[in-house]
This record gives sequence, C-alpha cells and structure tokens, in this order.
Amino acid sequence: MNFTEFNIAVVIPAYDVERDIQPVLYGLPVYIKHIIVVEDASPDSSAELITAAAKEDTRITLISHSENQGVGGAMISGFRKALELGAQIVIKLDGDGQMDPAHIPALITPLIQGKADYVKGNRFRDFHSLQQMPFIRRVGNLGLSFLTKAATGYWSIFDPTNGFFAIRAELLTQLSFERIDKRYFFETSMLANLYLLGALVVDIPIPARYGNEISNLSIRRALFEFPFKLFTTFLQRILLKYYIYDFSMMSLYLMFGIPLLLFGGLFGGVKWVEYASQRIPAPTGTVMLPTLSVILGIQILLSAIEIDMNSTPRKALSDPLEK
Repeated sequence: MNFTEFNIAVVIPAYDVERDIQPVLYGLPVYIKHIIVVEDASPDSSAELITAAAKEDTRITLISHSENQGVGGAMISGFRKALELGAQIVIKLDGDGQMDPAHIPALITPLIQGKADYVKGNRFRDFHSLQQMPFIRRVGNLGLSFLTKAATGYWSIFDPTNGFFAIRAELLTQLSFERIDKRYFFETSMLANLYLLGALVVDIPIPARYGNEISNLSIRRALFEFPFKLFTTFLQRILLKYYIYDFSMMSLYLMFGIPLLLFGGLFGGVKWVEYASQRIPAPTGTVMLPTLSVILGIQILLSAIEIDMNSTPRKALSDPLEK
C-alpha cells in the first residue's frame, strides 16, 4: 500500500525527552505528512532540540506549552493542530523512543481500509516482549486491564494504557476534548468516549522497546487514582448507554439485579449477626429470603454482563479512505 497518498499526521507529546527526541524525529518514515511535537513545558532542552530538527525537516511543527498540561493536554493540542492541517489519520507516538515507527503501517492499514476507527498497540500478544517489560509495568497493566474493560465497555481489548495508537480524523471531530482526561488517564478516557460514539477499536500486537527510562506509573496512582476514575467512568457509561441514550433489557436487569443483591447481602448479614449474638438458630424463612435474593441477583447481573459484552461496537463508523 502506498501510504504517501494519504494525509497522515504524527503527534508527539514531549516532556523530559532530550536524550531521545531527535532520534525519534529522524526515524519517522517519509510518508508521514505532518510531525506535530507538543513540548509540554519541559524543564530540559527538548524545545531547542526539536527546533533544530525542524530546520532540517519541514514536516515538523513545534507547539510549546507555557505550563505543563500532562500527556492528555499535549495530545489535545496536537489533535487540534492535526485537524487544522487536514490530516486524515492521526498517530500518537511518544518521544522517549519506546514506540518503533516500523509498526506504524500495522496501525494505519485497518483505518485506511475502513476496518476500524481506532487502532492501538497491544504489548501482551508478544511473549518475548512481555518478558522484557519491567515488572511494575507488567503488574500495573494486568491489574488495570480487566477494570478498564468493564469501565469502557471494550471487553475484547487488552493493554488499555498502551499509548501507541492511530485514529481516524472523523472520530476526532466528534470527540469532545473537554471530556478527555489531560493526565495519565488519557488513553482510558479516549476509549470511554469512543465507546459512546460507537467506534470500533482494534488491538494490534506491537512489542514495545524498553531502555533505561523510568516509569511514571506510580503505586499511588495505580492503587488509588485509577480505580476511582475507572469506577466513575463505569457509572457514567452505564447511565448514558442504558438509561439516557437507550432503554433495554440490560436496563431492567440492572434495576432489579443490583437491589436484589444488595438486599440479600445486607439483610442476610444483619440477621446473621443478630442470631449469632443470641446463639440461636435463624428461622428457615430468614435464611432463605436473603439466600434466594443473592442467587437471583447474581444470575440477573451475569445476564446483564453478557448483554454488555455483546454490545461492544463491531462495525467501523468510518468508510475506506479514498486515494
């Protein structure tokens, strides 16, 4: 496929990447029409190095932030510039050299063919690459993946924090950038908002390259900030998807399943403590009522989960790109 026939832009968020940014820029393939580098108030000499590279490569556009806005804030600035330049496909590539540009064709081909709206890398499909991944990243990604599936509604994807992705411009124009997280929750918030649009997201096996860089995924963020944000994202998705945008059997299952489960658990727990403290056996009806409520609630919620898993978008919104 001749990629030079398409208007493809790469957005690179740059913060504290002075050691790697120039090799990343010089390594981008010739079919990339625009290279948008967003220098996010980096304290090092990244801006000077990018400016020097731009003198040699006219495709490079430098955007500088006066205050640090995080990876999401940098990408939003890059998205706006890419749309302004008329890009058809926008790729996110980090400036630290972890993402190999040789895999860009695998990302953009499904988008060009109209087989996906958003394509992201998945480092967990490659066992050799998985062994090379630092242990803290492996644990963090594995632990967050299932929660992210439930929160975003994309049950078939994995490695949700992978920042190597490409998206069709049509989808970017439909996204509300104000609802996109500006910090480390950026990739997940992108997925959550794409789900509400009905966008087809596809995983592509892409191994990452690891050097001596230090992970910014802190234990505090992985244990406290991410679960809270994932929970609020999940609640928002369920409310919008099944009660605002539509009302279906899934809506009814949730309305009956959750109260039954909560009633059975709370009532059964209270009665267990009450009769246990008195050291007398509970009446059969007192035992059966919460037991049946819990069993029925679980069965209903399992049916709801099955419906939700089958509701994952399966058809691309975008048509094939014309040459």
